[in-house]
Amino acid sequence: MKKTPSISTYAMIAIMLFLFNACKKDDAVNTAPPTLTEVTNLVDRNTPLTIVDYGEWISIRGTNLSTTYKVDFNGTLAADSLIYGDDNTITVKIPAQLTDLLNNPITVTTKYGSATLNFQIKQPAPKISSFDPPAGLPNDLITIKGDYFTGVTAVKFETTSVPIVSSTQTEIKVKIPVGFASGYIFVTTPMGTIKSTNVFGLKATIFDDAMAPGWSNTSYSNTYDMTQTTIIRRGTKAIVNKFTVGFGAIRFTKSAPAFSTTGYSGVKISIYGGAGTAGKKVRISFTPAASTFDLILTEGSWTDYQIPFTNLGNPASMTAITFQEFSGLLSQIYVDDVGFY
Repeated sequence: MKKTPSISTYAMIAIMLFLFNACKKDDAVNTAPPTLTEVTNLVDRNTPLTIVDYGEWISIRGTNLSTTYKVDFNGTLAADSLIYGDDNTITVKIPAQLTDLLNNPITVTTKYGSATLNFQIKQPAPKISSFDPPAGLPNDLITIKGDYFTGVTAVKFETTSVPIVSSTQTEIKVKIPVGFASGYIFVTTPMGTIKSTNVFGLKATIFDDAMAPGWSNTSYSNTYDMTQTTIIRRGTKAIVNKFTVGFGAIRFTKSAPAFSTTGYSGVKISIYGGAGTAGKKVRISFTPAASTFDLILTEGSWTDYQIPFTNLGNPASMTAITFQEFSGLLSQIYVDDVGFY
């Protein structure tokens, strides 16, 4: 004898069908194409921006953005890991390098279409981080390193303009002008002009490939070779110095008359740290004594140091300059391009 389903069974089936249809409605996907309306920063999301710099975090406002999988800034894609969003907002980091200095439209692509917002994203003012080498002779090629050099319009050594040999966003190659010894470098783009933090070159030399006339090496508690050619900062030779006793020193002595600091601003020296020197100290002092200043060494690479006389007691003259190992370490360092700027 067949059993007839009970009323409760029919009721259960009806409830399941209702829930199934309700879930289908909840899972309905918005297939409308995206729209873009404005850009804000992450601090004030209620005030639209008209312009923003490369490398900034921004919020792009619009509709139908939940399926976004690509954000394009005038042909340069934002990294997938730097895109976050919902249906009305995309938070994204603008790439550090873009095609244009200013006009970089934003295109957002979702599963169901694309939309473009014409928006100005401007390259920041140029930045100079270093130059290589730190000194040189007229017509030597040097590389200015930094960022945001795209569109560079001028490079000056103080007030002397020089032709640009080549340039990228992060490097500019130029030649040292004739008659230039020492001074600051200026780089100009349509977004502004930047002055180098450090001075290029030397007004007076103590050592480059050899000791300058009137100076002698009077170091103590060390051994040294002033003609080694393996590790050099510039030219063909640099001093390799091995401290044989902790707190030994490299010392350069000026024959009479004493060196007058009039017309100079400070001391420059390039040091390459040997094994075990990371974070160790070299202390600078003058004779006669005025004040001291500590340099922190970098192991395995050259560091160019620039120390103003204001950090050394503003001496009027000196008969010697000492670079003393000040960590009690029997270490080895290399020294090049010592002098005054």
